[in-house]
Amino acid sequence: MDKKLRRIAIGIQYDGTPYCGWQSQIKQATVQDHIEDAITKFIGDDVKKILRVTAAGRTDTGVHALGQVAHFDTDIDRPDWSWVRGLNSFLPFTISIQWAKEVSFDFDARRSAYERSYVYFLMNSPIRTPLLHHKAGYNMLPLAKPFMIDEMRLAAQFLLGEHDFTCFRSSECQSLSPIKTIHQLDIAQDGSRVFFLLRANAFLHHMVRNIVGTLLQVGIGKKSVDWVKEILQQRDRSLAAPTFSADGLYLAKVSYPENFQIPAPDFGQSVIPELILNQAFCQPLQERVIS
Repeated sequence: MDKKLRRIAIGIQYDGTPYCGWQSQIKQATVQDHIEDAITKFIGDDVKKILRVTAAGRTDTGVHALGQVAHFDTDIDRPDWSWVRGLNSFLPFTISIQWAKEVSFDFDARRSAYERSYVYFLMNSPIRTPLLHHKAGYNMLPLAKPFMIDEMRLAAQFLLGEHDFTCFRSSECQSLSPIKTIHQLDIAQDGSRVFFLLRANAFLHHMVRNIVGTLLQVGIGKKSVDWVKEILQQRDRSLAAPTFSADGLYLAKVSYPENFQIPAPDFGQSVIPELILNQAFCQPLQERVIS
């Protein structure tokens, strides 16, 4: 029997609603636990003590994923599609393996990533939409009250580039540095649906949700455009808006050097329009049309 150790990378989509985030926790349901359990059942109980699955991003409780990437090591040799079909047969319907492939040992799902992309899906409506329960955040403005998306877009420009993002950082954040670089922060609107599209080298704990909550203060007219610039410069978390709901947050894509040949996520299986996601995260900058 071939016992050569292999590294397998997998692409994962999940509905984060029933889970306490990605990372394994004692007596809590997590995505990592379900995937490790599925691998164990697929290739044998004897690996349970040593099996570890490393993900690109440790999403929080209730956060969803369209393009999560993870890896694990095994001495079991299976065709790529066998991994997909086999693992999915042991996973709940809220988690799905989209692809699998053997990669070199210099690939690490977390450390090899040079960029991460998130999208926040917001419903700007005074009425709940039951079919989007836990799939979107809500801004329940009265119908007669204006929603100032152009002002939010102006405020978002202050956040582009390299900054100290302490004002958007959770007190539980374990990042060694609050300095991150946001490459893209677009806001797209489709009727009552608003999409915040963010791309950065890395994100702090709760950073996206804190940014969304802060920009919404501008959008509903409670704060000025310049207020966002001021709180960024003050580097004080207490000055920014409270952390917004996790319901509408999706890890959309993780980017790796081309030599690893990591497949792109399938955006066609999402409540967020595929066109918006592809234009934001899969097209060259000069071809993007975000409206």
